[in-house]
Amino acid sequence: MSEPELWVCQLGLVDYAEAVEIQRQLRDRRQADELPDVLLALEHPPVYTRGRRTEPGELPFGEAHYRERGIDVVDTDRGGKVTYHGPGQLVGYPIMRVRGVRDFVATMERAMIAALADAGVAAELRDGLTGVWAPGGKIGSIGVHIERGVSMHGFAVNVENDLEPFGWIVPCGLAGVAVTSVAREGAQAGDCALRCFRRRMAHRFAQAHGRRQRLVSPARIGIAHAPSPRAPSAVS
Repeated sequence: MSEPELWVCQLGLVDYAEAVEIQRQLRDRRQADELPDVLLALEHPPVYTRGRRTEPGELPFGEAHYRERGIDVVDTDRGGKVTYHGPGQLVGYPIMRVRGVRDFVATMERAMIAALADAGVAAELRDGLTGVWAPGGKIGSIGVHIERGVSMHGFAVNVENDLEPFGWIVPCGLAGVAVTSVAREGAQAGDCALRCFRRRMAHRFAQAHGRRQRLVSPARIGIAHAPSPRAPSAVS
C-alpha cells in the first residue's frame, strides 16, 4: 500500500492576517474531509506574533515603537509566546489531522533537525524547551493550535532573515536567548538558500510523517493567492 499524500503548497510572501484566513479556510475543509493533509510553505513581511502564553514585557518597547520600524504586532491563537517572522525565514503551516499534540510537535522537531542537517547545520533539542537549536542559538520555533482534531500554525526556521528584530523582544519568552540562522551558521547563503532549504524541509516533513509529498498550486487547494513582492527586512 502506498503512503498517503501530503499536499505541499508554496505561497511565497504572504501577509500574516491573510495567511491566518487561508489556514482557517483549509482547516474547515480538512475537518470536512474535503482535502488531504496540506503543508503551506511561505514567508511573512516583518511581524511579531504573540501566542496565547505571551506575557507583558516580552515586547518591552511598546507596539508603536515596533510599528514605526515597519514591524506589525499581531495576537494569535497559537501556543507559545512572542516571536518574529520576516522575509528570508521559512514558515510552514501544516493543516493536518492530529492525534496527539506532543507527538505532532516532536515529529516537526525531528523533521526540522533532519532538514537542517541536510543544509549542513548540526541542530538539536534542549531539555524542556520547544523548538530546535543550532550551535549559535535557537534556529527553529514551533507554535500550533488544534481545533476539532486539525492543526493550524506550525513552525518557522531562520534561513537568511534579518535577526536583529529578535533582539528587540524576549523571543519565545526566553530572556537573553541567542538566535541564529542557516546563513549565520555558515552553512548556506546566496540565491539558493531559502529555495533549497524549503525543498529540504518539505521533503523531511513529509518523510517524518510517513507521507508522500505532492506539490500543488494554490488553485488546487481552492485559494486565490498571488505572491507579493518580497518586503524589505526591518531596520533600526
